[in-house]
Amino acid sequence: MSEFDKKNVDEILSSAQSGDDFHLEIAIRKFRQYVEVIASKYNESPMEREDIIQEGMIGLFSAIKTYDNTKGASFKTYANTCIDNSIQSALRKYYRLKDIPVQQVIEFAEEEIPLSNGFDSAEDIFIAQESVSLLTKVLQENLSDFENEVLGLHIVGCSYNEIAKRLCKTPKAIDNALQRVRRKLAEISL
Repeated sequence: MSEFDKKNVDEILSSAQSGDDFHLEIAIRKFRQYVEVIASKYNESPMEREDIIQEGMIGLFSAIKTYDNTKGASFKTYANTCIDNSIQSALRKYYRLKDIPVQQVIEFAEEEIPLSNGFDSAEDIFIAQESVSLLTKVLQENLSDFENEVLGLHIVGCSYNEIAKRLCKTPKAIDNALQRVRRKLAEISL
């Protein structure tokens, strides 16, 4: 389209940055293809394609609002970087388990683990569930409440500092608790 030559792109982006919703909509429609091309690189990710595209659209919106043509980069280059960064940020957040609030961490006794995948028979599933139940019982009997809490947060991927912050303890106290847990687990025979 001739309406989108370099000069017109800069004018459309400038108008969109100034709050012109009409030009913002034109820019979003014009550059949505960038989002779809970049999103296609993430087809193997655990996030749904539509979620990836939505994150890419957030990156595109940010690019439209913050682009500065005096910095030397073309809008396409800048937008591609913003879109890709937005998608990668969403994926990092998806994988990051530290954002799990303490209230959502499930106690060992309440945990129901779906074990149907990878088992050949109902007997295998039953044995696996019994093993989980036995392990849960042993942990509750041999670890203090604090040690169980620390272990639960550690299992979901929280760092020592994150656990310390959540439990209002020092990282050293968390390290000591995990050392006790390791020692106790080594002494337990199932």
